[in-house]
Amino acid sequence: MITRITDINDERVGIFAQLTETQLRNRLDPSRGVFIAESPKVIRVALDAGYEPLALLCEDRHINGDARDIVERLSSCGAGIFTGDRDLLAGLTGYTLTRGVLCAMRRPEERPLSDVLSGASRVAVIDGVVDATNVGAIFRSAAALGMDAVLVTRSSCDPWNRRAIRVSMGSVFLVPWTRLDDYAALRGMGFSTCAMALVDHSIGIDSPVLHSVERLAIIMGNEGEGLPHETIEGADYVAMIPMAHGVDSLNVAAAAGVVFWELRKGRA
Repeated sequence: MITRITDINDERVGIFAQLTETQLRNRLDPSRGVFIAESPKVIRVALDAGYEPLALLCEDRHINGDARDIVERLSSCGAGIFTGDRDLLAGLTGYTLTRGVLCAMRRPEERPLSDVLSGASRVAVIDGVVDATNVGAIFRSAAALGMDAVLVTRSSCDPWNRRAIRVSMGSVFLVPWTRLDDYAALRGMGFSTCAMALVDHSIGIDSPVLHSVERLAIIMGNEGEGLPHETIEGADYVAMIPMAHGVDSLNVAAAAGVVFWELRKGRA
């Protein structure tokens, strides 16, 4: 059944309008947590990856258009399907919907570190990256360039953030990932760490030394401050991207793409 919404205060679609990202996360009861997937392509990736849909919010014109196959899939699993005109939905959510479709989905339980790292040899660590666009872009590069897993510190933007998911084009559903609380746990599983930082003893990311490491975790730091001093000092290696024309660094998302590509070359 498709329900048409005419009132932005309709409680049936409150999940799309009245909950902050923190409330969606629902830290008090993670089993009830929710995330929002935006755009038909991203929603399809999530559904294909097995994520549980709870409700769909869709502009009228997409019900029998771009989102028709999604509506059919959700109709068969009992998820709520709601529609309305473009202006009303923008007023409801507070922003114009990308491609006119949102899907609220059940947030999965956090995966154990040992599970995510099983069989992995090249891992990206997102440490203190707070911009959702950057986190999403790092995940997209990690998926495209063959990183085995992504670890995210608690100080970073939540990868289940709506914008992070959209920018990743659904890569957060494809790359194994979990939270990282302690670098000691990472080393305890046989990983060497490499901090990306501009310090005197940094080596080039293209160094054969790094390519020879059996299990390597590359650590990408905060957009403005980079990595904490203790993280750099505690790393097994410190690396940088060789630069030209007097430029000293790249945006963290762009740098991640370069680093992941270099590591992929080393595995070819």
